[in-house]
Amino acid sequence: MPEFLTLLPPDSAREKWLAEISPLNEASVVEAASATGRVTAEDVTAPHPLPAFPRSTVDGYAVRARDTFGASDTLPGYLTLIGEVPMGAAPAFEIQPGQCALIHTGGMIPPGADAALMLEYTQPVGVEIEVLKSVADGENILRVGEDVAAGQVVLPRGVRLRPAEIGGLMALGIQRVNVVRAPRVGLLSSGDEVIPPVQTPLPGQVRDINAYTLAALVSKTGGEPIQYGIIGDDFAALQSAAARALAECDVLIITAGSSASTRDMTADVIKTLGAPGVLVHGLNTRPGKPTILGVCGGKAVIGLPGNPVSALVNGYMMVVPLLEKLLGLPSGRPRPTVRARLTVNLASQAGREDWQPVRLLPAEAGESWLAEPVFGKSNLIFSLAAADGLLKIPPDVTGLAAGASVEVLLM
Repeated sequence: MPEFLTLLPPDSAREKWLAEISPLNEASVVEAASATGRVTAEDVTAPHPLPAFPRSTVDGYAVRARDTFGASDTLPGYLTLIGEVPMGAAPAFEIQPGQCALIHTGGMIPPGADAALMLEYTQPVGVEIEVLKSVADGENILRVGEDVAAGQVVLPRGVRLRPAEIGGLMALGIQRVNVVRAPRVGLLSSGDEVIPPVQTPLPGQVRDINAYTLAALVSKTGGEPIQYGIIGDDFAALQSAAARALAECDVLIITAGSSASTRDMTADVIKTLGAPGVLVHGLNTRPGKPTILGVCGGKAVIGLPGNPVSALVNGYMMVVPLLEKLLGLPSGRPRPTVRARLTVNLASQAGREDWQPVRLLPAEAGESWLAEPVFGKSNLIFSLAAADGLLKIPPDVTGLAAGASVEVLLM
């Protein structure tokens, strides 16, 4: 029977594996409005300054700041109102000394004015405005190019486009953007007992879960999942399907067939797909100890356990960082986490990294969240579905005590 001869810590295994992988160098042009989640393949520069004209950030009056100096509630100043700035058009007048103009939020600051006085600090008096507060040069206005200057790099290469970035592209009139091609990820399930979800299981059979949880994770991370079906416990069939999937994709994920069993063939199949082959067979972690990490002809190949919780947890730990590297995202990016207080004692085996699913519960006022462990075996998918995140128990401790402040990795 094959054995796990060396169990590497997950961080060391991931670092060793990713060192053999290079980012994709293919890009495509897509509509910017629908590019949320894509990663820029080149620097994006501003075609013009933003704002392109000086704008008011308040409702009030466009003024020369120097004309308001010294004004207060007890000693107001007075300015002559000469008109109203039209919205969506340039004003046809210029502010001269001692003058002002009514302006609305977003309106263009007329020539001669250099500040905007908020409406609540004024009082109309016939054709004049009583000024009850002074303003400084530039107060309550956006100057030309204050957000970005013409030619400025607004989005460097390797940025994942979020709603804010999409808004910035629209503000600059950029309708198309060059993005990294989505990595194609082939998904293969193996095992005589595994059947498609549309079928009704007979005794001893289980529906395929992993191909769908991992496909969802791949899509969420920016990849393109491609299903290659279910292969029974047949080495030649699995090798043929794996070779085809790897030839057509950038990444191959095989679920099940990765533990130390006479029926497990994933490691042997990976060895036939190209050099260097298997780099890591076994992680010093729970769940997911039998995970396989390989590289064949420059492409990443992963063997994940058949148990759904193990497969998905290690998907978060290994597949997500892999796709981020292929997309050219910078390494060491922060993960969404939250501090919480553990509700019960959690035991762990010293020397092994444990990841425990937890649900987050509201705590008392002024306190952090409560982290309540969701206990369940690694083949019970709804134990993970009930969780909000994962709690790491480091290998140098034998557990965590109730009440401990912990960091929860949000899923």
